[in-house]
Amino acid sequence: MLTVETIARIRREHAKGKSIRAIARSLKVSRETVTKYLRSGETAPRYERQHQPLPKLAGFQEELERLITENERRPARDRLDYLGLFGRLKDAGFQGGYDTVRRYIKRFKQRQPPSGPVNAYVPLTFAPAEAYQFDWAEEWIILDGVTTKVQVAHARLCHSRMPFVAVYPRQTQEQPC
Repeated sequence: MLTVETIARIRREHAKGKSIRAIARSLKVSRETVTKYLRSGETAPRYERQHQPLPKLAGFQEELERLITENERRPARDRLDYLGLFGRLKDAGFQGGYDTVRRYIKRFKQRQPPSGPVNAYVPLTFAPAEAYQFDWAEEWIILDGVTTKVQVAHARLCHSRMPFVAVYPRQTQEQPC
């Protein structure tokens, strides 16, 4: 597909007096393409086909849709990929190419509503002072020149994620509020 810059270059070179054949050769496009954009007033390329005919797949659409829905019902480890579905369709007598089948399967799956559960999540949000996380840890410190084992209380507020740490000689000691 041509870009807008290429179309503009075709027109500029033609305005300078360059022949259609020379323009086509320098830009590596066909003479018909150069002529088309010189005669039309288009500034951007446009693709006009709205409906894609499926001459080879038309007789096998129902079979392919049946294979796709049957494949979706299977367990995940037993499902066929696009190439496997293409092989089954070839066994049924299909003479077309793999890309045609792959594009059709992709469009067919996009048209179908999701069959399985939709992934959802509940965000964890907390009001201030609503909840906190708490845990104990043991640490060794040097207190007045003596190596001593102490208990460390770790608390983290869920709303602000701010930590609070306090050190105690044992876990049985009550915490002041």
